[in-house]
Amino acid sequence: MNARQLARIDTLLKARIRRRIPLAYLTRRAFFAGMELYVDERVLVPRSPIAELALHRFAPWIDPRRVKRIVDIGTGSGAIALACAAAFPRAAVDALDISPGALQVCRRNIRKLGFTGRVRALRSDHLDGVAGNRYDIIVTNPPYVGRAEMRRLPREYRHEPVLGLASGRDGLDSVRAILKSARRHLHDHGILVVEVGNSERALLAAFPRLPFLWPDFVMGGGGVFILRAQDLEELNDGGG
Repeated sequence: MNARQLARIDTLLKARIRRRIPLAYLTRRAFFAGMELYVDERVLVPRSPIAELALHRFAPWIDPRRVKRIVDIGTGSGAIALACAAAFPRAAVDALDISPGALQVCRRNIRKLGFTGRVRALRSDHLDGVAGNRYDIIVTNPPYVGRAEMRRLPREYRHEPVLGLASGRDGLDSVRAILKSARRHLHDHGILVVEVGNSERALLAAFPRLPFLWPDFVMGGGGVFILRAQDLEELNDGGG
């Protein structure tokens, strides 16, 4: 290792320790579901346990052979969308985000990993930008941090885009919007997969009648629920 490389490492260490900048932003690299991604401050650092579900092709909650179309809401770097594309080589994947900057990062990763033909990055406020489309899997790691929790987040999170974290008083603003529109975008055999993290308790209080499924994770993490398309009929019937 030469002097220039040592100096670079020293600069990165100082930024990590003194300014608490996440390592992924310093190196412009993150790893997700076995893939190396480009990341910067326009997107959250990818860390969702949904990676494990994608690696297992969301079995046993859906028959992988029936999966032809997938949509990832709030895609950020494209991590979940690209993990799904890798897991389902015959499926088309829509990667949605409201942030133009995030979509630039996502498109860079689509090209980097060679998924230009099957993954498209689209600007969309939740599912509004794909009206009329139906999917076998809707998957999302949406903003889910409540107002009080935002104030208590460690300093590292201050470097991440607020748009990808904050979601109203109880952290459920984005989740509510997704639940409201998901059914009309799902095939009858389809599933909705949503990460809610520490907002799980608030979700259960807000929607006590919905039959949430909560997968266990071997690699750690939690706070991810699955609903089948027919489960969402509860919302159409006034349930919640």
